[in-house]
Amino acid sequence: MTAFRAYTPAAHEFPLPEGHRFPYYKYRGVAERLSGLLPVLDTPNLSWAAAGMVHDPLWLRRWRRGEVSARETREFGLPWSAAVVERARRAAGGSLAALHDAFEVGWGANLAGGTHHAFADRAEGFCLVNDAAILTRAALRSGLARRVMTVDLDVHQGNGTAALLRGVGGAFTLSVHGERNYPFRKEVSSLDIGLGDGVQDAEYLTVLRAQVLPAIDAYRPDLLLYLAGVDVLAGDRFGRFALSLDGVRERNRLILGWAKNAGVPVVTMLAGGYNADHALTIEAHASVVLDGLDVL
Repeated sequence: MTAFRAYTPAAHEFPLPEGHRFPYYKYRGVAERLSGLLPVLDTPNLSWAAAGMVHDPLWLRRWRRGEVSARETREFGLPWSAAVVERARRAAGGSLAALHDAFEVGWGANLAGGTHHAFADRAEGFCLVNDAAILTRAALRSGLARRVMTVDLDVHQGNGTAALLRGVGGAFTLSVHGERNYPFRKEVSSLDIGLGDGVQDAEYLTVLRAQVLPAIDAYRPDLLLYLAGVDVLAGDRFGRFALSLDGVRERNRLILGWAKNAGVPVVTMLAGGYNADHALTIEAHASVVLDGLDVL
């Protein structure tokens, strides 16, 4: 059996106001759920140079020093602290480590990441540095890949990723999201598929089979980045879809099965998930790794 492994920033927490909506619980819970099934390692720290491949260095320096405004932290959704910045770098560092695993063994798994709302000089929606954009740039610059495709199946459009990679040769961004959900001002991805509220398994999976898989086939990527957000589940606090856990797992198998059949390395990132049922959030996030172990 291939020696897969995963990365988690679960050990890197920071103080939050009581009742804050940031879902700490899921990172610890997913790591515990997968314990014993594959090695789960602490995420390495992303270097500032790596972050600077897609982000404004002066803006990064302000975040490093805490020279940020109340408006910036409000848009980010988290109060500034050195620990918050460290946690963001750890989450993205797990994705970069997973990228190296993907080229070594075919698959790399980060039990965090998918921070697709981060722009070159703006943080949004719990996203400070954009790991999908960083991985794309790193793979293209190093020559590891010539065509990198981001398949973003979080319920929210990957607006930062779309903006950061627009016009970049060898980069394709695909986002399936709630058309009426956040962000309310959408960016332009290579392919955007906006769906209405209340989407259930059958409709969603039909879209994947009829539009997403053919788009992947047509682009023929040699690296696939899969943002496996589970805020598509019924009952999510910030999603408006109504998928079941079985639907999410079939979604995973379709994407991972494509990578397996095509012999294309894949990196999986958790992205969003804020279900009122915490146990369901954890199980759904863990499912991308469980399905990967089965399919890949």
